Amino acid sequence: MSEAKNTPRKPKEPFPGAYYLAGAITLTLMLFFLILGATLPAGVAGFLVAFVLGLTVNPKYVPFFLVAGVFSAAMGFLGQEPQVAWGGVALALSQVLVKRLNWT
Repeated sequence: MSEAKNTPRKPKEPFPGAYYLAGAITLTLMLFFLILGATLPAGVAGFLVAFVLGLTVNPKYVPFFLVAGVFSAAMGFLGQEPQVAWGGVALALSQVLVKRLNWT
């Protein structure tokens, strides 16, 4: 009986190969954002990437990411860095959405 308790249990997958499919989707999205960010103007790319990634934040960490977004927007506009500035604006907006809609 004690041998059954000591054997490691495999985590259940929703279906066979689900974790491989999730990994493939993640890599595809990363490549898509890499290509999209390289082809768009700096401000648009910064906004798009920060907004989409900001939507994935756990709602309990929203205040910290909101502060980071406002800070990076201010520093980006003051330093005339459009990618950082618009990325900060997008991060702040996405955090407002996450808090308001309580996503994830």
